[in-house]
Amino acid sequence: MTPPTADAVPNRGRWIEEWDPEDEVFWREKGKRVATRNLVFSVLCEHAGFAVWSLWSVMVLFMGPEYGVDPAGKFFLVAVPTLVGAVLRVPYTFAVARFGGRNWTVISAVALLVPTTATAVVMEPGTSYGTFLLVAALTGIGGGSFASSTMNINSFYPLHEKGWALGLNAGGGNLGVPAVQLVGLLVIGTAGTAHPRLVLAVYIPLVVVAAVLAARHMDNLAPVRNDTGAAREAARDPHTWLMALLYTGTFGSFIGYSFAFGLVLQSQFHRAPVQAASITFVGPLLGSLLRPVGGRLADRYGGAPVTFGAFAAMAAATGVVVAASAEHSLALFLPGFLALFIVTGLGNGSTYKMIPGVFRSRAEARGLAGEEAAAYGRRLSGAAMGLIGAVGALGGLGVNLAFREAFRAAHSGTPAFVGFLGYYALCLLVTRAVYLRAAPAAGRTGPARGGGAGGTAGALGAGGPCEAAGGRGTAGSGVGGTSHACEMPGAGGVSGSAGGGGAEGRPRPARVEV
Repeated sequence: MTPPTADAVPNRGRWIEEWDPEDEVFWREKGKRVATRNLVFSVLCEHAGFAVWSLWSVMVLFMGPEYGVDPAGKFFLVAVPTLVGAVLRVPYTFAVARFGGRNWTVISAVALLVPTTATAVVMEPGTSYGTFLLVAALTGIGGGSFASSTMNINSFYPLHEKGWALGLNAGGGNLGVPAVQLVGLLVIGTAGTAHPRLVLAVYIPLVVVAAVLAARHMDNLAPVRNDTGAAREAARDPHTWLMALLYTGTFGSFIGYSFAFGLVLQSQFHRAPVQAASITFVGPLLGSLLRPVGGRLADRYGGAPVTFGAFAAMAAATGVVVAASAEHSLALFLPGFLALFIVTGLGNGSTYKMIPGVFRSRAEARGLAGEEAAAYGRRLSGAAMGLIGAVGALGGLGVNLAFREAFRAAHSGTPAFVGFLGYYALCLLVTRAVYLRAAPAAGRTGPARGGGAGGTAGALGAGGPCEAAGGRGTAGSGVGGTSHACEMPGAGGVSGSAGGGGAEGRPRPARVEV
């Protein structure tokens, strides 16, 4: 590919016409500086989006008996924004290419003024439950911003820095959850539960500032275009849905627990609002701070090993929480639940890092190499991220609905935690069987291309610290090559396929190391 000749300086309307972060000279001299600037203001806007998305996890702490809403009703209030945010992530993914990353960031930030203003208007005793539900649903707008922000930043960075950049972008955004909860604590601790509008007095100006700064300092990338063919191809690829299952386990847990933590403390351990608020923000804070660390660890050691370790730790921490819930021991429950936040944060970063690597590996399995493989991986991973992010956010809805039913039926969160433990066991098995299992020396056969004897078949080596794991050998050789995206040789090769019709096989979830 010809390196960009433009100076990476936006023209009128802040459009950059040429962008190739994989070109090392361009990236070192011009690209990294521009990408970093866009990342900073993307984080600010996404931070505001997450704060608004989780706003009702704070508002329910202000809702005393005078509001007439029972614990099950409160869990449903915090579940509704999760559903709306998850659904909006799909169209938000495509909005970046349609309107430009900078333009859509500004539009989505300004849109946050609708739910924040509406919440300030209705937040008082006597408001109907249906009105609360409607306004809570509006805050789902904040959840959609993650998909567009991720799609935008993914386009700015080269493959070898995506784990850190995407982790920092998402982690900074995730910090919006503990931040708004901390603001809620300060309001409850100083002014009491009768003044929820003071929280909005902080966030409405923040939204305005974020939108203005994004308009002044961010850029649109002209080469980023919607590719409906890539979206369809990603939707048909089994790995999109396998990664969605894993991301539901990590991010779905993080966002679901973040929204529900305070209510669990109030409902199961009978903490007062100020007591619950004084603890609620700590878990999301730890998880958010460690998300970039998970991405960095995945950059170095591979996404699958870190993700596998995260799910193992999540299962262990959930076992502690189940025991604590059964014994009604807050002293045991808190460290177990906070440990869950820590490992979900690490898993969020490592799982999202796996996505570009999975599709780069799929490209190599199809016989592509070099820039062709990189372009294919970028094309499909960008399309898949929106779907995976949307499904992952639905996990947060599942967490809150599970808590709602558990408290309605058993007046305890224990049945819900047992269900979560089973899900983490499933994620462990999938990570091990599909993305972590070592390749045999003779290589593995994937979908074949071309006719005749010895068509190229997709087999991938163990990736070490690299995303696109393993290299391609010659047809039928089973000898590992060196991946174009990696510094280390892969362990597995490419086995020959006994030719035939020349038609490419249907995608199937062959094992992939990333």
